[in-house]
Amino acid sequence: MNTSVNNKHQDYHNQPRRLVAMENRWPAGASTGWHSHPRGQLLYAIKGVMIVQSDTGTWVVPPTRALWMVTGLRHNVTMSGEVEMRTAYIDVHAATGLPTQTCVINVSPLLKELLVEAVRIPVHAEPTPRHERVIDLLLDELSVSSTIALHLPMPNDTRIKTVCETLTKQPWDNKTAAMWAAKIGMSERTLHRLFVQDTGMRFSQWREQARLLNALSQIAEGKKGIEIALNCGYTSHSAFSAMFRRHFGVTPSDFYK
Repeated sequence: MNTSVNNKHQDYHNQPRRLVAMENRWPAGASTGWHSHPRGQLLYAIKGVMIVQSDTGTWVVPPTRALWMVTGLRHNVTMSGEVEMRTAYIDVHAATGLPTQTCVINVSPLLKELLVEAVRIPVHAEPTPRHERVIDLLLDELSVSSTIALHLPMPNDTRIKTVCETLTKQPWDNKTAAMWAAKIGMSERTLHRLFVQDTGMRFSQWREQARLLNALSQIAEGKKGIEIALNCGYTSHSAFSAMFRRHFGVTPSDFYK
């Protein structure tokens, strides 16, 4: 991250308030660089998709969703499409009911408006009673927000990690688990065991999740359904849409609406 951005964040962290919020605009392809925060962070984009990498995995955060990051998580945010971002830094010791793990949450219309209003609260001024009520309600709404599975955990085993890194870069790769096992020099049974042990997912589940998150980024870039389907290893748009609907209950286009 460049020094000016880092100093701006530090200025927000140094405020004595329970919550401070800011807004940023990022061009497509921009990246924050690896960094961490001494407060919990609620990261929300009203436009564009954010890809958040950490040492333990990746989260993809589309519009209408937000990422709650626990204090001290080392991460890097890359923008897919132009991103208009709202960020709230929260003193986790001064609030109750906050998520205890990093997760993607659904942003209700109320939470969205509260984040917009929180950005308007002057950083260097004493909060008014109204400001305090906005913060109270925002924290309450955050504590009851539902989560959504948009996390891609990375394994510790270096052999399995090689498979995962390839599949994230080449989501169209359709090699079977048996083919991958032979390629990295282990039995298929061992490959399946290590996937569950290190990621909590079976091989097929992990690959589908990787494809799903890749598809979200491609949709943000404006690519069309059939192109995304082929890029993600599906032979037809209908097969891709069925996978997407199975995860989210809606089609890709409805998801972004």
